[in-house]
Amino acid sequence: MKPLRILHSEAATSFGGQENYILHAMRILRERGHQVEAACQPHAQLTERLRDEGFVVHTLLMDGTANYLRGVRHLRRVLRQGRFDILNSHSRRDTMLAGVAARLAGTPLIVRTRHLAKKVGSLMSYTIVPKRVIAPSAYVRDHLIERGVKPGQVQVVYPSVDPARIDRAPVLDLRAQLGLASDTLLVGCVAVLRRDKGHHELIVAMQTLFARYPKLHLVLVGGGAPGYEQLQALIASLGLQSRVHLLGARTDVPSILPNLDVFALATHMEASGTVFAEAGCAGIPVVGSRVGGVPEMMQEGRSGFLVDLHDQQAWGEALEQLIQNPGLRQEMGAAGRLFCRSDERFTPVAMGDRLEGAYYRWLKELQG
Repeated sequence: MKPLRILHSEAATSFGGQENYILHAMRILRERGHQVEAACQPHAQLTERLRDEGFVVHTLLMDGTANYLRGVRHLRRVLRQGRFDILNSHSRRDTMLAGVAARLAGTPLIVRTRHLAKKVGSLMSYTIVPKRVIAPSAYVRDHLIERGVKPGQVQVVYPSVDPARIDRAPVLDLRAQLGLASDTLLVGCVAVLRRDKGHHELIVAMQTLFARYPKLHLVLVGGGAPGYEQLQALIASLGLQSRVHLLGARTDVPSILPNLDVFALATHMEASGTVFAEAGCAGIPVVGSRVGGVPEMMQEGRSGFLVDLHDQQAWGEALEQLIQNPGLRQEMGAAGRLFCRSDERFTPVAMGDRLEGAYYRWLKELQG
């Protein structure tokens, strides 16, 4: 099949899980021989990241009526001159701008990727402007179908985790860096410090465990205000300053993960939860909330435990099983490593196969 010409669009200016998903998808598609470009706002962090990796990025402001009209004209010209086969949008704002431009340009396939777990309001940016939808989990796909998207028009493409990136990461002795003994047992969490990521619930659930297990410590990786200051206050109020370590935002997460004995995230909601697959890929047993797409990121009872979000006793019991039993940690870590490194869901091969399969199938359907 002929290589595709694909333009991805994103209106957001910050860089988080959604933007990381786009970056991974574009890398993978380029490596498979496709021409991949992007349309982003000039001040977006994704713009800088993509250009650093050699991608062509078309920049335009997307806020306000005047910028909208200018943006539609600009992207219609880009899409026509570039003879793009596909526009893949990623947020409502850029879908309504770039998607309309693609309609006017006659772009054969317009796809919207839905990254969020919250309920969908209007279907305008799913079934009217775009022609097909990608979801990062079956949970999100099922919701879109319930809202009225036809099953054949929405494809699950899980986020990608690259095992090579974890395997090549420089060795880091996190215990030594924190001044802890080599036999310290580390539970870790990697997430932006927002209330809905459940750091508060995790700390409270572990409070009694700290009393029972003197060698137990918790490390929290992630930044964000006012979350950082709020967690500092909580930790101080519980007298846990010596047991809970706030590492802030880090760029060396692949080096941190292998230091953990257990990964835990009491998130309130996730469309998927890439970090669970990253921890599994690193061979770390996981404990997560039974919400959204999280159950799809692990094998319950094999690579980790799922717990009802607000059941603090159940959180404590799940963590304690792993704290008490090194053999279980090793067994579940090995199962997670196997599951997350197979080409079924999370690897670059899996993401590439699912994206290409959907793109080619939908182009064939639409072109008759």
